[in-house]
Amino acid sequence: MAGKSKNQKKRKKKHRGFWVFFRIQVFFIVLVIAALAYYYLGGYGSQISEMHAEAVNYVQHSSRGTFRASQTTVVYDAYGDEITTMSGEKDVYYLSYDEIPENVKTAIVSIEDKKFYRHHGIDYKAIVRAVWAMLRNGEVTQGGSTITQQLARTAFLTNDRTWQRKMEEIFIAAELEKKYSKEQILEFYLNNIYFGNGFYGIGAASRGYFDKDVSQLTLSEAAYLCALPNNPTLYNPLTDPQKAVERRDRILEQMLEDKKITYSDYSSAKKQEITIIYTPKTIENNYVETYVNYCATRILMTQRGFEFRTQFDSEEERQAYNEAYQELYDMCNHGLYSGGYRIYTSIDMQMQQQLQTAVDERLQAFTEVNEEGIYTLQGAAVCIDNETGYVKAIVGGRNQAYNGYTLNRAYQSYRQPGSAIKPLLVYTPVLERGYTADTIVVDEPVEGGPSNASGTYLGEISLRYAVEHSVNTIAWKLLEEITPEVGLSYLQEMNFNRIYREDNQLAIAVGGFTQGVSPLEMAAAYAAIENDGVYREPTCIIAIQEANGNEVYNSPPNEKQVYRTNAARQMTDILTGVLTRGTAAGYSLAGTDSAGKTGTTNSYKDGWFVGYTRYYTTSVWVGYDIPKKVPGLTGSGYPAQIWYRYMTEIHQELPGMAFVAPLRQEEEQQE
Repeated sequence: MAGKSKNQKKRKKKHRGFWVFFRIQVFFIVLVIAALAYYYLGGYGSQISEMHAEAVNYVQHSSRGTFRASQTTVVYDAYGDEITTMSGEKDVYYLSYDEIPENVKTAIVSIEDKKFYRHHGIDYKAIVRAVWAMLRNGEVTQGGSTITQQLARTAFLTNDRTWQRKMEEIFIAAELEKKYSKEQILEFYLNNIYFGNGFYGIGAASRGYFDKDVSQLTLSEAAYLCALPNNPTLYNPLTDPQKAVERRDRILEQMLEDKKITYSDYSSAKKQEITIIYTPKTIENNYVETYVNYCATRILMTQRGFEFRTQFDSEEERQAYNEAYQELYDMCNHGLYSGGYRIYTSIDMQMQQQLQTAVDERLQAFTEVNEEGIYTLQGAAVCIDNETGYVKAIVGGRNQAYNGYTLNRAYQSYRQPGSAIKPLLVYTPVLERGYTADTIVVDEPVEGGPSNASGTYLGEISLRYAVEHSVNTIAWKLLEEITPEVGLSYLQEMNFNRIYREDNQLAIAVGGFTQGVSPLEMAAAYAAIENDGVYREPTCIIAIQEANGNEVYNSPPNEKQVYRTNAARQMTDILTGVLTRGTAAGYSLAGTDSAGKTGTTNSYKDGWFVGYTRYYTTSVWVGYDIPKKVPGLTGSGYPAQIWYRYMTEIHQELPGMAFVAPLRQEEEQQE
């Protein structure tokens, strides 16, 4: 009986196993039926059919020229006259299949797509792994892409991580395999893939990183370059060369495993020390071109779905954002140079020359240069049209003949703003909270706070007087009242890019920041005060068109209300006194209302003046690239003088305009 009982138990277990298996199969069948129903009833069938038709069209109309064409982009000024052209280098360094060394071809296949010569454009097992990862993570997080798919994405699509883009990539890859040979596909791929730092294609990368023709690459150097396309930011030879070396070693191991090299080859290549010989490309060669490049690239990034941020919860989050930003920026920037766009800007070249001359002539007595021959004392300035919010002129430094990269200090350099920051994060905010120009405040020593530039304390004074004479103690006490966090929130609303958690402290009341602000940010923020508190994101791009006339972009600057209207008008009214009775007395423009604020940092390392009329807002910064004391530097000195000369010139033929008067308190309450 005992034996019979055991047999019955075995049969029961066997039956139970069968039914478990059966139920699992039924579950998967139901799941598949549900998925198919969802696919067709949800309209995805027609969507995928459209993707397939589009993929066929892409490939049918392609040719070898599609993968080597590099069209010239043309930039126009505010009047439709050509400013400059932008062109890439893809065609210059394009290599035929026979010109690409075998080591390069075998290295890239070994690490990127071992089955390249066996599949028909798609590795289905890799796709299943990627789909499973997508189901787990809620987005496409793994590649699963063959070399052919990567070529499809590079040549025809974006890097968006969506199932639609992935599906279209698969369709295009399948069509590419039908039309082109494996040798042609590998040729197109190696000439188009991104190697980081602006280098597209193995020819450009070889020249850019090793200053040699691709035919001269050693096995080690070839494997090193083939390590980069997988993640050009992570394996960047300029920022983390060791990571690239580690991936080179993995590639060499793969090549050895695939029997493409001998152990002797592997051993000697792994021992070779990699020496990068990098010279930045001189594509951007003046302040207008660098800024146009920057603005247009960011527009292309926006169109690819990128969301710009300036606030982060941790340094790790900031770093991750910066890496993603740089990767997409490089890709879109490359497209700018090879896409054949027509870029229409707001730049007025006459105003540009006038602003450049004002900076150059006022600083001409400072002739010291650094090892590269660049003037050590520098200036930068930005002019914004207050009617439209567009940038009219931008000067990123003193003008001089130089063949290298042009640093545009107007938007790329961040410096301590001194007292020029006070209206933005202290005074306009307190005007929103019931203070007026006539409110009495007490100038007295502040424990742990700043002293005044004059070294004296005046007791009871009006808020107007405190602003006009840049009284440090008042700004400190008022910020303490509203809190630094509230003050910073206004800068964050206006996209100040280098605001850190460490800046949440009272020293910012007098311009003490971790890193600082740029002249572009300051101009846009003061323009917001003039514009009744409405901030407009600064740009010089009015429209972008493709070479065939199709419109890519045509939109006014993004805007939002940052300050209350009457607070902004009150601030303007107060700032007019800075130019008549205050720290910049004597610099008020003749014939039209003008307002502004000086800024000078400790030890006289940075000088600022930011001012405006109804027509234009202009910010000016003066200082050394490596901060040090500038003899005689104050905001009312070189910066105010540059501002006054330039603003006087551009207003000469304009009719005078008065600022809009603020509402009286009872009128504001009624409104």
